[in-house]
Amino acid sequence: MTNSAKPINLFEYQALAAGQLSQMALDYYASGAGDEITLQDNRAAFAGYKLRPRMLVDVSHRDLSTTILGQAWQMPIAIAPMAFQCLAAKEGEMATASAAAKLGSMMILSTMATKSLEEVASVRQQTPQWFQLYVHRDRGLTKALVERAHAAGYQALCLTVDAPMLGRREKDMRNQFALPTGMELANLTTLKDLKITQRAGESGLFAYLLEQFNAALTWSDLEWLQSLSPLPLVVKGILRGDDALRAVEHGAQGIIVSNHGGRQLDGAIASIDALSEVVAAVGDRVEVLVDGGIRRGTDVLKALALGAKAVLLGRPILWGLAVAGEAGVQHVLELLRDELDLAMALSGCAKLADIDSSLVVR
Repeated sequence: MTNSAKPINLFEYQALAAGQLSQMALDYYASGAGDEITLQDNRAAFAGYKLRPRMLVDVSHRDLSTTILGQAWQMPIAIAPMAFQCLAAKEGEMATASAAAKLGSMMILSTMATKSLEEVASVRQQTPQWFQLYVHRDRGLTKALVERAHAAGYQALCLTVDAPMLGRREKDMRNQFALPTGMELANLTTLKDLKITQRAGESGLFAYLLEQFNAALTWSDLEWLQSLSPLPLVVKGILRGDDALRAVEHGAQGIIVSNHGGRQLDGAIASIDALSEVVAAVGDRVEVLVDGGIRRGTDVLKALALGAKAVLLGRPILWGLAVAGEAGVQHVLELLRDELDLAMALSGCAKLADIDSSLVVR
């Protein structure tokens, strides 16, 4: 890709990716649940927060580094867990992990990855990686996944709690979503009836999850999960302050404010709108992250000002992967990092500790 054709923002990557993906893959990555109200609100909600920059501050040198769960990150931008990345590029999660490692950005690997957790761990270098867990009905399988993640060197377990069932994703239903021949759920090869195949009139993914995921999961199961390994537990999918407190009371060391990219309960609150309540509820007892709708460095700045310690980036990573593989993912991260760096300078913030709630108004 020539410099003149190279995307200059995340929206341009999205436009280019549409021409690189199959219709089934594009719809799977891009769509939300139901009428996609929450999907749209995740993006639109950021416009409701305005910045109040400080002037005449020495911002000649900026530092974007941070520490989360005792782990050093080079920027407060990490990669959210996303399934089936080989639909975007042959290297899939391996390319994503390699790009993250080069920039010091943490990556969360999905249970539903198309490369195994051991393979992805092999390209970590010195960069943290977390493993995202869906609890299956087969508790032995769940236990094995946690033990494998610990053995492979993952530094936290990220439990997704907003998917006891799959949201109604109508484009996947219309496409009868299935994985292409030769593509597999690389972390689940020991599971019977593993394949996500086409189902007449419905999403094969929906049918698979209905059969395999444990819809009976409760708060008490957090304690069982923590008994399986010494990995810190981060709970992903929280949108309420009282749920955040319950997570802390049951041992969670981190909270990710998330509505699953608008892919679960349509009409749910935008992640950025839920953030302040969660932060107020947990105080400094745990670290809070947020995902959903982040496309600009100013979005990251607003999230940090509202109390997030870092943000997770989702779909734009897939767009970069589809357009240019590892190089595309790296460039997407660079674009957002550089936009945040500029936004900090223009707001009078030389380091992340300078970002506080006085910078935003609604």
